Amino acid sequence: MNQPPSDIQLALKCWFLTGATASGKTKVSLELARILDAEIISLDSMAIYRGMDIGTAKPDSAQRSAVPHHLIDIVDPPESFSVSEYRDSALSKIREIHESGKQVLFVGGTALYLKALLRGLFEGPPADWDFRKEIEQEIENSGAEFLHQRLAMIDPVSAHKLHENDHRRIIRALEVYKQTGKPISHWQMQFDEGRQADQCRVFTIRHDRPVLHQRIEARVEAMFSEGLVDEVRGLLERWSDIGKTASQAVGYREVIDFLSDKMTMEETVERVRVRTRKFARHQETWFRGMSECRILDLESEFDPSELAQEIASVGFGVTTS
Repeated sequence: MNQPPSDIQLALKCWFLTGATASGKTKVSLELARILDAEIISLDSMAIYRGMDIGTAKPDSAQRSAVPHHLIDIVDPPESFSVSEYRDSALSKIREIHESGKQVLFVGGTALYLKALLRGLFEGPPADWDFRKEIEQEIENSGAEFLHQRLAMIDPVSAHKLHENDHRRIIRALEVYKQTGKPISHWQMQFDEGRQADQCRVFTIRHDRPVLHQRIEARVEAMFSEGLVDEVRGLLERWSDIGKTASQAVGYREVIDFLSDKMTMEETVERVRVRTRKFARHQETWFRGMSECRILDLESEFDPSELAQEIASVGFGVTTS
């Protein structure tokens, strides 16, 4: 279940630009890619889905023409795409880009993808869909409070790490215990230790909370003004069920509820704002917990070109091994 060291070493040769949603990664990434003569690989678990453009803030056609982007629009929304599949695809792209003589720059905010590339991944047993359906039925009948309590009884280490509302990972932890007889925390121990930031080229943009909230507010307003509702309506017309994973993307689940007359437009926009802020806090927690991340604290206004130059200057001084 371990990855060969060569895979991790391959990832360590790459550059990474991360940060919470709406932190300003895209503009910086384009400047940095130009400086590095790099191609960009998306580090975003929702940008992989075709047709989900506005809500995921994908680079537009002009940006993607200026710098080649990879692992964007590779599966349809109803399809599942595991972390393991992403890692395998990313490693393949790294080799391909390096063979062309270019650098590789990963850009995005999915910390689990970042961790899988830099530390390896416990793949675990396959999904037990019958078990998951049983749990989902219990949640529907009795609420979700029991989930975290059940996990705490069999795997207190994982229960301490996971928020009680992180149902997807809690269910996976219960599933692994059911199938292997050992807690998922036991299997994951070998992937807990990472390298220090000065041994990697992982740069994480961070803003003070009020500044990030302002940026999120502007992002959410832009999403709706650019046609998020029509985008989701079109997805539902093409695929009546856009899949469990895709439908959980911030903004999409709320608009689906709006189109089902469960919320007003005003309630929908506010729900997206609130959930985006929570998602950003969750991302920042992940990045703070990864020793590989070099945190870049920025003012409310910053020059993407200057920041890209600073990142390149620091990164070129890093010796990976």
